[in-house]
Amino acid sequence: MSTALSDPEVIHDFTVEVPQWRPRVQPIDLAEATPAQRDALKVTPSNTKVSDYVLVLANDVETLKARTPLFNAIMYNRGGLGRSGRELGAVGASVVNRCVYCAAVHASRYNQLTKDTGQMEQIFAAGEAAALPAREAAIFAFAVKLSKTPSEATEADVLALREAGLEEAEILDLVLSTALFGWANRLMHLLGDPVAPQGEEA
Repeated sequence: MSTALSDPEVIHDFTVEVPQWRPRVQPIDLAEATPAQRDALKVTPSNTKVSDYVLVLANDVETLKARTPLFNAIMYNRGGLGRSGRELGAVGASVVNRCVYCAAVHASRYNQLTKDTGQMEQIFAAGEAAALPAREAAIFAFAVKLSKTPSEATEADVLALREAGLEEAEILDLVLSTALFGWANRLMHLLGDPVAPQGEEA
């Protein structure tokens, strides 16, 4: 059983400062990776450093080989919803699921893309009551509702997105990015914990 809730190093509050991630499952040693593991790791987004998270996922080669192309296609493909909208969907899901690490990563990316830190400050301070511009408010509200209880997201919620200016391809991308993090958040919860960088207080 996890002791994360009683571990003083684990971060429980949302932040845009990306914490370290401490795995509970031993990451593979890249120097000792099998040919199959190395092949799966070729499709990771980073070309400078393979994260401990991805090295943990490499324990299950077939899953990693499916996961990374799917992740990249949903979050980075061209057309449809812009990157910031997809990041906002990821944040909405991560807030509902209390995934501090994912929320921090994608809030930070959102801030970089939009050059606006105020919206994430609002979300982390006020949650669903955050005061956001109309389009962003509709995206965030939909992501939250879809993450809480998918079956309760209705045609009326889709209509609200259309009224906020989203086209069909953008709505589909929002559904995909939000749903992706319903799964990704749970992996992060099970496989590791967000912790303060060494030398900092949690």
